[in-house]
Amino acid sequence: MTLRVSTTYLIDTLQDARARTLELVNGLDQVQLMGPKISGVNPLRWEIGHIAYFYESFILRQLYGHESVLGVKADELYDSIAVAHDTRWDLPLLSMTETLTYMKDVLDKLCEHLISNNEDGLASEQDSFIYQFGAFHEDMHTEAFIWGRQTLGYPSPNFSIANDASPQRNLGSWPGFVEVPAGRFKLGASPDSPFNFDNEKWAHPVEVNRFEIAKAPVTCSEFAAFVSDGGYQKKEFWSDDVWAYMRDNAKHHPGYWISTGVDRWGLKQFDKIIPLPDHAPVSHVTWHEAQAYCHWAGVRLPSEIEWEVAALGEYDSMGNLSFTKKRRYPWGDTPPDPSRANLDGRALGCIDVAALPDGDSAFGCRQMLGNVWEWTADTFNPYPGFEADAYQEYSDMLFGSTKVLRGGAWTTRSRMIHGTYRNYFEPHRWNVFSGFRVCKF
Repeated sequence: MTLRVSTTYLIDTLQDARARTLELVNGLDQVQLMGPKISGVNPLRWEIGHIAYFYESFILRQLYGHESVLGVKADELYDSIAVAHDTRWDLPLLSMTETLTYMKDVLDKLCEHLISNNEDGLASEQDSFIYQFGAFHEDMHTEAFIWGRQTLGYPSPNFSIANDASPQRNLGSWPGFVEVPAGRFKLGASPDSPFNFDNEKWAHPVEVNRFEIAKAPVTCSEFAAFVSDGGYQKKEFWSDDVWAYMRDNAKHHPGYWISTGVDRWGLKQFDKIIPLPDHAPVSHVTWHEAQAYCHWAGVRLPSEIEWEVAALGEYDSMGNLSFTKKRRYPWGDTPPDPSRANLDGRALGCIDVAALPDGDSAFGCRQMLGNVWEWTADTFNPYPGFEADAYQEYSDMLFGSTKVLRGGAWTTRSRMIHGTYRNYFEPHRWNVFSGFRVCKF
């Protein structure tokens, strides 16, 4: 089930998601809005049209029988399942002006439907789910727009809610490990949670052994020690196929690091190069790079179960892992705010791992939501009894071929992230805002 929410909340959410989309495309010229044909990003002009198409297809057309604003060409242009990635640059896309008009027309119809079909001001359970899903889908794409701007070296985005995070970039490291007790735990989302994606369903009991997990993600300075020690030149830290790829492509450090001298690094951040932020979490690393670091450091990635336990678990009255108590967020059940998590793009980048102690979990883990997505050891697979939601392809197509990341990044919208949220990417992806924390053996 999905909790019913007010139509006002849904309309405000749709409009806020759209405002973020427009902030991310404003100021880009026609060439930048298309960009080069490369993997890992879409042409922005196609992608913003796809956002409107998604709302129109899944809500207005499939649920409520509306005709497409664009007619039959909507499916031919903007269906992300049917339209192959490499063809999206070559389609007869709408002009930018036409695309923005299409987006506005669809948004207006969505709001009109909500108001006319929910006279008591409370959306139906179906509308509460699908409208939030649509807005969160747009939120996912605005995060992709940010990593797209990073990948292509476009200027840093200009967000109206951005603030000065420099004090949080001068707080240093947060070293050490915490011990998490053994016990039984309910992995996954509870049916009474406000909103859940299909791959979170449903909470089910798992057995957990005692483990030790880092208080914070691996920092840039910690990863730089691995690079300095020749970690990228030592075959024993890498699988054979990844080692061959790195050798053939002369890969010796994370993709956005720029050498500025012997064991000195700069970091490419959008269209600028800044000094490597030593105490920020390392970001834009692949699952393979995280694994190689772990082999070098004598540690390991947490399992997905361990990550969720460390983030959301609590002690019982005997000091063991509670089976009956579980938080929605690391700090409790209060939704995220800037004092607890670096989200929503406010900081326009990562902050030091020692920042935001108010966001600590019950066991003392910091920044398990926000700042940087965290790779886990596990392959993305369904929970017992999995059933796909309205967007059949959201999870199903990626089971078995991707690795699980948890926790969100500074780019992630706070309204959609929660402790049981599961993200997933191919283990070779590095242009997303991905880092990791480690466990002891």
